[in-house]
Amino acid sequence: MSKIIITQTVSQIKCPKRQKATLAALGLGRVGKRNEIEGTPQVRGMVAKVQHLVKVTEA
Repeated sequence: MSKIIITQTVSQIKCPKRQKATLAALGLGRVGKRNEIEGTPQVRGMVAKVQHLVKVTEA
């Protein structure tokens, strides 16, 4: 699998609890925070659920 860099671009203030929990599981929580993780199918599914809050780039 390849590494992906996930950067949070939008605040999570008015998001449902499930989306906040997904961001926390991805290692995010503040605007501008980034995390480099393995691009497994599970992680890509999590990213798809919060795609309006994050930006994804291939490492």
